[in-house]
Amino acid sequence: MVPKSDFGFHAPKFYEYLLVVHPNEEIFNQLKAEKENFSSEYNVSIAKKTLPHITVANFLAKETMEGTLIKWMHKIISSQQSFDVMINNFSGFPSSKTVYARIQNHEPFKQLATSLKTINTYINDNGFPNARLINHPHMTIARSLQQNVYEKAIMDYSRKTFNASFMVDELILLKRVNQYDKCKQVSVFKLSEPGLN
Repeated sequence: MVPKSDFGFHAPKFYEYLLVVHPNEEIFNQLKAEKENFSSEYNVSIAKKTLPHITVANFLAKETMEGTLIKWMHKIISSQQSFDVMINNFSGFPSSKTVYARIQNHEPFKQLATSLKTINTYINDNGFPNARLINHPHMTIARSLQQNVYEKAIMDYSRKTFNASFMVDELILLKRVNQYDKCKQVSVFKLSEPGLN
């Protein structure tokens, strides 16, 4: 018998998994308000539907692979030290018509991404493409905008200021059926405290 999902229909063949960082509550609320403002200012409802986060990795996998992936990711992430993230103003990606809050220090994210490359072999052996690992950490305000909306928004946001910092001490693994589906939390991975490893 085919297992049913939480939604009452047949379980999908695979999920999209996202490994993310959430900012602390204060910054989360500030960025959430910014996304809501963007939605009303430019009439783009999708901006307020996604929560503020930094995607470290995303990949496709079968649910049966979860246990092994969680074990490997726990080992990799727990050996990394917690670190500070500084957000400094806004910028954009013209290719994907995305407006985002800029992350100052990319290095800790790149180290994380490099260490996570080891999960690719397991993902590939199960017939899935390589994980997409972070190369430009950012917090999306809105993406996939119409060209005219992107041009107006990027002009407006180039004049805005936003400065904040928070400590990253955990990463959260989420999964969803597709990009329009609500994410479900799978696991939380703690980073080590500086000086403990």
